[in-house]
Amino acid sequence: MKTGFVWHESYAWHDTGSHAALIPADGKTVQPDTHGEDPETKRRFRNLLEMSGLWDELQQIKPRMATEEDVLRFHTRDYLERVKHLSANGGGEAGPLTVCAPGSYEIALRSTGGVLAAMDAVLNGDVNNAYALVRPPGHHAMPDEGQGFCLFGNAAIAGKVALAERGLERVAFVDWDVHHGNGTEAAFWSDSRGLTISIHQDRFFPADRGLIHQMGEGDGEGYNINLPMPPGSGVGAYVAAFERVVVPALRRYKPELIVVPSGFDAGAMDPFGRNMMHSDGYRQLTRMLMAVADEVCDGRLLMCHEGGYSRATVPFYGLAVMEELSGIDTGVADPFLEMVSGFAGQELQPHQEQVIENARELVYRVG
Repeated sequence: MKTGFVWHESYAWHDTGSHAALIPADGKTVQPDTHGEDPETKRRFRNLLEMSGLWDELQQIKPRMATEEDVLRFHTRDYLERVKHLSANGGGEAGPLTVCAPGSYEIALRSTGGVLAAMDAVLNGDVNNAYALVRPPGHHAMPDEGQGFCLFGNAAIAGKVALAERGLERVAFVDWDVHHGNGTEAAFWSDSRGLTISIHQDRFFPADRGLIHQMGEGDGEGYNINLPMPPGSGVGAYVAAFERVVVPALRRYKPELIVVPSGFDAGAMDPFGRNMMHSDGYRQLTRMLMAVADEVCDGRLLMCHEGGYSRATVPFYGLAVMEELSGIDTGVADPFLEMVSGFAGQELQPHQEQVIENARELVYRVG
């Protein structure tokens, strides 16, 4: 088993500025603090891989710079030029809750290019699977604006490139970030060549997307599956959602590549989420995805990093996923696991099961 990994120090240099979580510091009433989407969760994930010894067992993949042609497969020319201009002229807002700082354009191109390089390694057979630990994230970015910390739609662009340049006919996306993957959804809303599945906290961000009745339109109708999980959903709910909806949908669709926009903000200690996942839960979900990928697409599985804002716990979620992808047990224990797994409500609850059963009906719309 060969597992690829993408990281570049420039990802940590995307400067989201002085905020109090999401709110810009104003020098009057909002005391300057760290932006919620800062580099440390990613650095600590990467550093735990090194401290555990797993880093040396992974196949390092050098990210490339995405081209304008790559980006324009999803985004508009006007938006690309806006990001470029902001980056070169002191920075500014590229969209709601989305900072574009000096130099962010080039970093975002390398972020997208890191996902593309990882995808190429998987499709070329250089690795069995890959994880791209990139920043800025991408799954909220819309064709004509940034959203929710995201500049370019990394996963969406990878899917578009795979279909246009690599000869693939079907790509599936399984987004387990606690926020809805609205940008990736938008990229394939009318296109059955992309099956988009998002399991997320109900009506959280964006509040008007990710609803269960939003199933795509035209040629894409039935190829968009939303699982809006109630706040407080634990590992029992997530595992049931994968067993009853995600895995059956992937089996029906038979994609040639599975892409996972991988946010760890459904974790129990995340400041921007209200669900209760833990490291063993992410390990279970990864195991199920690997099994279905072996069935339908020769194990071709690509993960690209999205959210996750708990500096303490995200590294252990990431290590659990990487151990499963690589098949290597480092022996490093998650010090938070016993506490979080003991939280009340980790088991599947009746109101959560009803959501999953409603979504289960959508599986049969997948052709």
